[in-house]
Amino acid sequence: MKNNLVKNALGRMVPTEVNGKPATPFQGVGKFRPSGHKAAPPISSCADYPEDGNKVVKDLKTALKKAGISDGMTISTHHHFRNGDLVANQIFDAAAELGVKDLMWFPSASFPCHEPVIEHLENGVVHHIEGSMNGPLGDYCSQGKMRGLGVLRSHGGRYQAIQDGEVHIDIAVIAAPTADQFGNANGLSGPSACGLLGFALADSQYADKVIVVTDNLVDFPCVPWQIQGNYVDHVVVMDKIGEPEKIISGTTQITKSPDRLLIAEMTAQFVRDAGILRDGFSFQAGAGGTSLAFAIYLKEMMKQMGIKARFVRGGSTQYLVQMLEQGLTDYILDGQTFDLEGVRSMRENPRHVNTSPFTSYNFHGKGNFASMVDVVVLGATEVDVNFNANVVTHSDGRLLHGIGGWQNCLFSKCTILPIPSFRDRIPVIVDEVTTLCGPGELIDVIVTERGIAINPQRKDLIQATRSSSLPIRAIEEIQHEIEEIVGGKPEKPRFGEKVVAVIKWVDGTIIDSVFQTSV
Repeated sequence: MKNNLVKNALGRMVPTEVNGKPATPFQGVGKFRPSGHKAAPPISSCADYPEDGNKVVKDLKTALKKAGISDGMTISTHHHFRNGDLVANQIFDAAAELGVKDLMWFPSASFPCHEPVIEHLENGVVHHIEGSMNGPLGDYCSQGKMRGLGVLRSHGGRYQAIQDGEVHIDIAVIAAPTADQFGNANGLSGPSACGLLGFALADSQYADKVIVVTDNLVDFPCVPWQIQGNYVDHVVVMDKIGEPEKIISGTTQITKSPDRLLIAEMTAQFVRDAGILRDGFSFQAGAGGTSLAFAIYLKEMMKQMGIKARFVRGGSTQYLVQMLEQGLTDYILDGQTFDLEGVRSMRENPRHVNTSPFTSYNFHGKGNFASMVDVVVLGATEVDVNFNANVVTHSDGRLLHGIGGWQNCLFSKCTILPIPSFRDRIPVIVDEVTTLCGPGELIDVIVTERGIAINPQRKDLIQATRSSSLPIRAIEEIQHEIEEIVGGKPEKPRFGEKVVAVIKWVDGTIIDSVFQTSV
């Protein structure tokens, strides 16, 4: 079927229909305004639930059956276990045993551990995936093998899509490290403790049916409850729901690369020289190696200056926990727990606060935390000379990464992307990004080991750093130097005409398309 493509406000070709539903092209930052009312789940009656509060059923297949699983439904899961999730694959195995077909999987993210879902995409149990795809599933989608279009949303965009009724969840399956028989649940304790369960909040609130799966059933009440049992239909007890040690997923280690350590140090120096580093400021840094190193450098500067942050936004790591415990910040406002020290801290410290995409990132709300953060430090696979950035595809066009909260964080007061100037001799600064995930008007600073580029629109930052000793240069100048080193501009990827996935912006409009890679 031929794609009906139109040009959006950024000049990218995007479809006007996605998986049988009308789609709105990106109109510009802050231009699209929603209308109508929030979606709502069906009204339930206590008369249909056990008076003793015991919602435990014998296994996942029974729970899915009782929830009325049938062909074409949307099944949602969360990704707090990251690459250590042991539940999602079992859902589709059970669905296959029940003879169910054409399910839409709606994860908050998928990881390499979910590669077995490819078998269910092949045998017809799963029709398509609307959620970030890290690794094998993204590669499968890139090859044009999925029957429906992949849809990638930010964490806030996912909450927005559920809240606005863009995606209706038939059955939500929530893996919970601790739960009681009524369905109250949290991620703070138990053998599979993963921290908070914020990514499953919208699923619990809006899905028709909700199944909580746990490997640590406790007597009522499970306190604190991050998921309220009043939303839950069934509870399933398994031997093991996740491997917490794999939450780390290889990303939460400080870089050892001299170049990337230099990038991290220059990023911290820029924050200081630009006047952002002051008493009561706030920041957010990702869990990649360079971002972690940035946090270490920033911490030492804060100590030297005798200042502390009012709050830091997580993904929490042991490094943010150290800052909290050493009195360098009043609060961690955590959206995702990235290591086991973060889990411990959230369990023990009332100033380590669990948040959700509703409060942190939902663009269709009455404000959110993202725009209140003074500086955010993020990664990217590519940037271009107009400061547009890509986080989902590689330079060869293959879809291998998810968006996470990246798009939402761009609304901070200063967005900095510390990135190496090239990877595998492929320049990271290009004429035009392969896939546009974030518009350049929201990206303020690019830091490479060969210099720092400030977005020309940020005249305040240019003025503030005029006397800095940092190597501040035009982005085109840095690009030219990189191309001289690697032997020219990177080869452009070759694509087919078929759109295999779309990238949603934070307001639900389509900011770009991912095209099938040429074999």
